[in-house]
Amino acid sequence: MLQYSFQGKNALVTGSSKGIGRAVALSLARGGANVMLNCSGSRDLAEQTAGEIRQLGVRGEVAVCDVSDQTAVEAMVQRTASEFGSLDIFVSNAVYSDRELLVKADMQGFRRTIEVSMWGALYGVRAAAQQMLKQASRGRITVISSPHAIIPFPTAMAYNMAKAAIDHMARTAAIELVRDGIRVNVFHPGWIDTPGERKFFSE
Repeated sequence: MLQYSFQGKNALVTGSSKGIGRAVALSLARGGANVMLNCSGSRDLAEQTAGEIRQLGVRGEVAVCDVSDQTAVEAMVQRTASEFGSLDIFVSNAVYSDRELLVKADMQGFRRTIEVSMWGALYGVRAAAQQMLKQASRGRITVISSPHAIIPFPTAMAYNMAKAAIDHMARTAAIELVRDGIRVNVFHPGWIDTPGERKFFSE
């Protein structure tokens, strides 16, 4: 398996107690990065992953934070930079999703999907970029999006909307920040067997 070197780098990955975020965090750690794991309600799983990361000889810490809370996200980014010495890699991965037809959707769940999946991504990217601009080394930002940004899957309107928005957010951030030495990428994973998907699909 191809493994990139992240030796001496410091990373923050949102939504990293399980699923894609956990896999990203572990991959960064295997490459030599110190990793701040973020979760909102799965602290035990996040601490377990942090333990696995420490066994790789790098630092693994946990920040409990609801990414829909802008102030909390900004504090988490500041904590990462303070404890690790810098923020070199930020991965926006945290997500929430309910699946219902538009005409029957519980609007509380609809809004929660937007708040976490869209606003949460924006708060993280913004705070990370602000921190990186203070550093001589700058940094790299990756936004985990989805084919839902392009393909209008039924029963997933809020999620589709959020992913379409963060795609354009990432592209706009990329052209704004590239002149300052900060690279922004957006990534579309395919359908992956994660706890999030198991919420909606059986074997």
